[in-house]
Amino acid sequence: MIHLRPNRNIRLCRWICASVTVILTLSYCTPLEASKVPKVLKASETVKQDDVYTSRKLLYEKISTVTQIPWYRIAAIDQYERTLTKAHPKDRAHPPRLTAIFMAPPTWFGALNPDQQDTNPLSISIFEGLGRDGTGDNLADANNDIDVLYSIANHLLHYGQSLNDFNIALWEYYNNSRAVQRIQQFSKLYEKFSQTELTQHAFPLPLNSIYSYRSTWGTGRNWGGFRIHEGTDLFAGYGVPIRSTCYGVIEMKGWNAFGGWRIGIRDINSHYHYYAHLQGFEKGIKVGDVVTAGKVIGYVGSSGYGKPGTQGKFPPHLHYGIYRDSGLVEWSFDPYPLLHQWEQAERKSLKHARRNG
Repeated sequence: MIHLRPNRNIRLCRWICASVTVILTLSYCTPLEASKVPKVLKASETVKQDDVYTSRKLLYEKISTVTQIPWYRIAAIDQYERTLTKAHPKDRAHPPRLTAIFMAPPTWFGALNPDQQDTNPLSISIFEGLGRDGTGDNLADANNDIDVLYSIANHLLHYGQSLNDFNIALWEYYNNSRAVQRIQQFSKLYEKFSQTELTQHAFPLPLNSIYSYRSTWGTGRNWGGFRIHEGTDLFAGYGVPIRSTCYGVIEMKGWNAFGGWRIGIRDINSHYHYYAHLQGFEKGIKVGDVVTAGKVIGYVGSSGYGKPGTQGKFPPHLHYGIYRDSGLVEWSFDPYPLLHQWEQAERKSLKHARRNG
């Protein structure tokens, strides 16, 4: 009889469990037909954006069927990873594909794996790497869309199926509360609208109202100390409706000494849309609510620059700002070009609608 030291017993048990897990999961996982979703998109290929969204959802639903994890949770992780790649393209470079989830080699292959190009799902699991085979070809390919999605889903399954389990799994993977919050918000949006294309936008004021605006981002401000203007001011009369410019989740609502009555909305690209100096909020809206592009969220006012309720220290207007999220910090950028683009697009759409009755 061979006697193994305790630590070897533990390793042997882990190896056996990992082997059984891989074998069982592969027996239930069937490959997705290549005719429906391309395995990897080549840089030279041109794919219609609508087809990309449709193909991604097919992938999410396929993994959901296999793992019983709701598709919108998988989609939310993938979308969050997409925002990280846009913020850090050099650090997260990978061949073009439909999915955006990026696992660094130590995470995919296992930190102690001597072969950091390993494609064997069994040996990867022995070294506690997250890479798995989702297509049934006995290869764990870090650039295969199905393998990547299945691998992150397999990580989630270790924690359970409940929403609380999902949140714990996210924290253990990212160790970042901001990441957990973003993915929760994205999941909520996808679940609400049952689609992955949530990129439509609207101009923040009704086009039939009287308003004016110009680029004022970066100009100096003196109240409360010197600071730059991180947005665009849209001047309009008291009570003019303010509309959400995007599909998003209300992240902040209330009073701010600088912005007065203000509201903040997070969109699917992790952009934070900031609306300030409101006269008041639309009745019934609250933090955590999901909004659509064009939904009324409040009304133009002149609140701010003082204690709660301060009004009239400047002409009524909407201060509108947008902030990018890099995963760790946020910074503002000039929203004027986007405002002009959304205004023109909405005018064109209304004109087209009138022509067609």
